[in-house]
Amino acid sequence: MINKKVLKLLNEQIVMELYSAYLYVEIANHFEKEGYPGFAHWYMVQAMEERDHALYIREYILHRGEDVELGAIDKPELDVKGLVEPFKAALDHEYFISRAIDKIYAVAIEEKDYASVEYLHWFIKEQAEEEANALYNVEEASLREKSVGALKQLEKEFSKREYEKETPEL
Repeated sequence: MINKKVLKLLNEQIVMELYSAYLYVEIANHFEKEGYPGFAHWYMVQAMEERDHALYIREYILHRGEDVELGAIDKPELDVKGLVEPFKAALDHEYFISRAIDKIYAVAIEEKDYASVEYLHWFIKEQAEEEANALYNVEEASLREKSVGALKQLEKEFSKREYEKETPEL
């Protein structure tokens, strides 16, 4: 059984993860429109990861014998221009998601829901990786935006990203 406070936050996190996927599709749309299909590809892969994060939490809730309660997913309000702003928006969003995961973790500890604490370790490590990737993207785009050749090389690197599914253990 999952502690009721933790369960509420986990159900809310499912919606946040699905929103993240939706946001990254919107960022991919921006890059496609701006003529950067390699960057768009990177964010479509990122959207798949975020969708799967939501499904992992769903699976955990069901595995523990609880009910999944889905909420509405808001339309992303992405107001970005150019090359670097979408990367910065993604970094800010990853920081937001990390804080949400940290909150669930803190409540799980407070409520002595140790199975959820253990399960959330994977998400905490995953968020550290997500933040590092997003920061790298901002730094590299910022450094290369003035050089067409360097920018095309970065985009080529991004276009090679493949989705690698990692699943937390139940």
